[in-house]
Amino acid sequence: MTIQWFPGHMAKAKREVEEKLKLVDFVIELVDARSPYSSQNPMLHQVLNQKQKMVLMMKKDLADQRRTDAWIHWYESRGIRAIAINAQNQKDIQKVIQTAKDLGQEKVQKQINKGLRPRAARAMIIGIPNVGKSTLINRVAKKKIAKTGDKPGVTTAQQWIKVKKDFELLDTPGILWPKFEDQNVGYRLAALGTIKDNILPIPDVAAYFIRFAQEHYPEVLEERYDLTPDIEDMEEVFDRIGKKRGCLESGGRINYDKVAEVIIRDLRGGKLGQLTLETPEMIEDNE
Repeated sequence: MTIQWFPGHMAKAKREVEEKLKLVDFVIELVDARSPYSSQNPMLHQVLNQKQKMVLMMKKDLADQRRTDAWIHWYESRGIRAIAINAQNQKDIQKVIQTAKDLGQEKVQKQINKGLRPRAARAMIIGIPNVGKSTLINRVAKKKIAKTGDKPGVTTAQQWIKVKKDFELLDTPGILWPKFEDQNVGYRLAALGTIKDNILPIPDVAAYFIRFAQEHYPEVLEERYDLTPDIEDMEEVFDRIGKKRGCLESGGRINYDKVAEVIIRDLRGGKLGQLTLETPEMIEDNE
């Protein structure tokens, strides 16, 4: 199955990224630490070409630390500076600012060598929807500049943001690519709330996550839902969760849509603990 969608505003945003790229010294790409590879936009990689880049793995507080460390190593082995952050942690924000200053220093030095008065380094901030761009910008700028929300598609236009005298950020709307050739990518992003909930049926997304957790985090399912790894029938899984969490209709029937919503809400809200939905090994096996 190929999952396709491409709203017109995202096509426009892609063109604007291409046009503005020459104005910046480097790019800051935000990904979700719980799914770093799937939350990178391959279409933007083609656009960015050889532009210097740093990757910020957002929401590290919700991700599996061991797997986060593995992903940082994976990026750095490819010559890409990667940092895992919690946008609510001021030390993490300062680390972002310092790393951005370091990346912009080469451009500043070139200007000094030419006898020019150096300007602040300029960076473009990119990422798919609902990955935390607006929250990061507000924290870096120390004031509410960008709109924030828990649904994809809050930022709809580009804007420049000054970060003291350190550097300038060009914010861009979140951009998805035309279709997910790998359905696993679509399910991971749907589970994390990166794409809108009407793109894929929520029960299918919840079932996908349950299968993943049965293999990689069985202890989480047992602790939260009293599920043992040997239960393979998904109807039985939903029945057990529905009874435990009170997802019942009149007559005592299980409301499977409500069960799915409970599972996804628990995942997104961190109620299941720190989880990561993919590893470098999984990705490399599929490449």
